[in-house]
Amino acid sequence: MEQAERSPAPPGAGPFSYPDGGDARATSAVPLPCDRRHLLGLEGMSREEILALLDAAEGFRARLRAGGMPFDDLKGVTVLLAFFEDSTRTRVSFELAGRHLGATVATLTAAGSSVSKGESLFDTVQNIAAMGVDLVVVRHGASGAPHFLARHLGVGILNAGDGRHEHPTQGLLDLMTLRDAWRGNFEGRRLALVGDVAHSRVARSAIFGLRALGARVTVAGPATLLPAGVERLGCTVVPTVEEAMEGADAVMALRLQRERMEGGLLPSLGEFSRVWGLTTERVRLLSRDAVVLHPGPMNRGVEVTPEVADGERSVILDQVENGVALRCAVLARCAAALRERGPLASRVRCGRDRAPDGEGA
Repeated sequence: MEQAERSPAPPGAGPFSYPDGGDARATSAVPLPCDRRHLLGLEGMSREEILALLDAAEGFRARLRAGGMPFDDLKGVTVLLAFFEDSTRTRVSFELAGRHLGATVATLTAAGSSVSKGESLFDTVQNIAAMGVDLVVVRHGASGAPHFLARHLGVGILNAGDGRHEHPTQGLLDLMTLRDAWRGNFEGRRLALVGDVAHSRVARSAIFGLRALGARVTVAGPATLLPAGVERLGCTVVPTVEEAMEGADAVMALRLQRERMEGGLLPSLGEFSRVWGLTTERVRLLSRDAVVLHPGPMNRGVEVTPEVADGERSVILDQVENGVALRCAVLARCAAALRERGPLASRVRCGRDRAPDGEGA
């Protein structure tokens, strides 16, 4: 689907990371689908499981608002934040979530780590896991990197964004925000996704999650920023932002991911803003109680005008707040699954003693 990618998807990369435009769904290999130690993506997650996570997140949100941190939900649990791409909201909210729940939290970035010296992702994370880490939160530029680690390491793996594949905790916090706005009712609702769909892992997680809960998704964006065959994700494609937003119950502007783009995909930022940006006039096309979302970081004045970003329909800061509570819920779920396996379960390697030949990540 993603025609700009030329390297083959890594083993276990899951769907929609294949460069040739073939039916990625037919070759999907999402690992360990019933292993609750991991959160690798929203594709294939049931309605009941999604709602259970949202319910848990609401409980954590109430506790966080009431104060009294740190709690002891994750006492004795060690969480590694392994971020090999830049991040602010996701990394900080995972760190806050872990610390609020009493976990020991360590951070690893590519700069200054052994990865910068040529060590593979697998060997780096395996060595850190041997130090007594229970949960690893991974952000990586390669689609499928978290799935690869989940197949070959005995720790819990949480996907904090892998290439253009998925960003499941962002998808869940967006669902949490929409459930608040839609008073708990997803059936018959519609979200408009506008902008850079081709490079957006957020878009994929949003589509998977909303479809599971009975909502519809309409996408619109420049032809150069729409992946071929995007309809196979289960969404509807329309030619203009106005058509996408007409009568929608919410709109999400997607960030222009210039760091992932090849040259020539857009004539200019000004042209993109004029044709595809969320303006006050376009927001009036939404249904009466509709809300505006943005996963961040936001290019203010490009994807969204300041008036819309700061307007009464904007729930962008609600998304940020919900991110901490949602990540509390995810960490707690994965830690509980580890505890069910016994106190040493997370220290024991499952799978082979080394990265399989040809699968070094």
